[in-house]
Amino acid sequence: MARNRSSSSSSSSGKLRYCNPAYYLKRPKRLAMLLIVFVSVTLVVWDRQTLVREHELEEIKNNPANVIEKIDHIKQAKQPPGNKAFVEDPIDIQRKQKVKDAMIHAWSSYEKYAWGQDELQAGHKMPVSALLGRAEMDQSPSPREAFGKRGSLVCIVWTFSCAAWIVERLRENPQTKNGVNSFGGLGATLIDALDTLYIMDLDEQFQRAREWVASSLDFNKSYDASVFETTIRVVGGLLSAYDLSGDKVFLEKARDIADRLLPAWNTRTGIPYNVINLAHGNPHNPSWTGGESILADSGTEQLELIALSQRTGDPKYRQKAEKVIVELNKTFPADGLLPIYISPDRGTPSYSTITFGAMGDSFYEYLLKVWIQGNKTSAVKPYRDMWETSMKGLLSLVRKSTPSSFTYVCEKNGDSLIDKMDELACFAPGMIALGSSGYGPGDSEKFLSLAEELAWTCYNFYQSTPTKLAGENYFFRDGQDMSVGTSWNILRPETVESLFYLWRLTGNKTYKEWGWNIFQAFEKNSRIESGYVGLKDVNTGDKDNMMQSFFLAETLKYLYLLFSPTTVISLDEWVFNTEAHPLKIVTQHDGEISGRSDGQHRPNIRLRGRKGDEEPERVRKLVYSKSDPEPDEFCCSLFGKLCDFNRFSLLQLIGNVVPYDKNVE
Repeated sequence: MARNRSSSSSSSSGKLRYCNPAYYLKRPKRLAMLLIVFVSVTLVVWDRQTLVREHELEEIKNNPANVIEKIDHIKQAKQPPGNKAFVEDPIDIQRKQKVKDAMIHAWSSYEKYAWGQDELQAGHKMPVSALLGRAEMDQSPSPREAFGKRGSLVCIVWTFSCAAWIVERLRENPQTKNGVNSFGGLGATLIDALDTLYIMDLDEQFQRAREWVASSLDFNKSYDASVFETTIRVVGGLLSAYDLSGDKVFLEKARDIADRLLPAWNTRTGIPYNVINLAHGNPHNPSWTGGESILADSGTEQLELIALSQRTGDPKYRQKAEKVIVELNKTFPADGLLPIYISPDRGTPSYSTITFGAMGDSFYEYLLKVWIQGNKTSAVKPYRDMWETSMKGLLSLVRKSTPSSFTYVCEKNGDSLIDKMDELACFAPGMIALGSSGYGPGDSEKFLSLAEELAWTCYNFYQSTPTKLAGENYFFRDGQDMSVGTSWNILRPETVESLFYLWRLTGNKTYKEWGWNIFQAFEKNSRIESGYVGLKDVNTGDKDNMMQSFFLAETLKYLYLLFSPTTVISLDEWVFNTEAHPLKIVTQHDGEISGRSDGQHRPNIRLRGRKGDEEPERVRKLVYSKSDPEPDEFCCSLFGKLCDFNRFSLLQLIGNVVPYDKNVE
């Protein structure tokens, strides 16, 4: 019996030795064989799972109704009887998650490299193949191969030459990853992104940002801030975060910064100066405007200031904003189109360009949105009336290209039309669609159709370039359709903004597909290891090194909402400011905090202009260093008699050159 037990035990231990790692460490061949078997099995299993997933995705694409029906049955089994839950499209769920992942990547990069600063200078790495001369250098012989044993000295010289060449390439393609305070150190990206984080349920990130706002956000800075940019980004961002979360720290901060901006409205007419020092006041206008105020900059604070008065009960903010409307209404033209420069002393427009692009755009947007913000009551009807007048003027600027009949909106200078359209003007399709429902049946269909035609043009701004990303502006010529003018792309949101509105208002899924294509182009061309960057040229794909704050505030938010249920930030309950910050709609009645101290009827105009003066200001920052003379002096010294031209025309001339970023040096 003992012998039998010993034999059995020996047999058992012989089998167990194959489970002992030491057995294989002493037998390398068997270890290698085991690894090969393991890798092979893993690949087979992984490949099978991949095929299953691909089959499921293919089934979703080909038979979405069947998939939705299956999911619906599963959810209904879990739901109590009578509770009908909304079922999202599986493709929308997948795409929404991709956009959320993009936001996480952008935000994490900002947290890592630029926390608390205005914007991330993301940098980017040139491909190694480019640094080494690509294929040509890879195939060339080394100095030692070419010169044999006597090639040592040549080898040293060659090495230093290559190093110098690579350093020069790196100078042209910076790898810097740090924050820049392009808005005075107000944490612009952080504040701009608060509501995006909240809407996407990124709770941990939102709480960290909230703590920074509560403990570190300080507006007492001797910095000359843009009244417009600070209002739409900072005041708007804080108010939106308050409306979404109910956290009063955001309302207190919004009130603090608004109080610092208010002296800008202390002019003879109430039309504000566009720049103010946050610590000392001293409001003024930029020198390059000739002392004039900019239309979009002066008429795109109404949503934010009205909302602030509603939330705080203090009428002074609304009073300042609505006095601008009263003044502009005094000389409002029959076609509703105002030039981009307005005198803060006389309240009258100057002879200058009329445009739905840079420096004019958001004026018209806010005419409509104040009406929506007040819940379309008679108290805010004058804003709607002004907007409808402006839409008649817009129709006079609409043209079609040849041969493809792309619909576009011209610019106007005096009596001359300019066949040019900014990508910034691609907010217009969404605005027109949003306002179309306020017309009677005939006009409603006409304006909605116009919105859809303009959206098709804006989508083709993207599709017409090799990178599938839009340039800054486009020119239209007979027989040639469109051609890109200024060819940079800085991650702008206007086209996806319009696609979002058109999807919400029409239910046409085509707009989701267009938005997805644009998102994929951003992923392919603008995503880098440290965030997202714009392109210096949409034709070549050369990258810049800046992640604009509005990419997180607007572009990604509108893309996320494009694939979300319509109940998420419902257009019946919220209105977006021009920086895509949603504000709660509050019904406004006559006799409430009106913004008028004399008890008369409230004013008649509303604007939309984000990035209004950002355009020439961006050009100025790209072309001039701090030690350079002001743009007017610079232009005069260079161009002489060209100074007789309109200043904005000169800046546009400069803007048509691919920007040279002095930060590269």
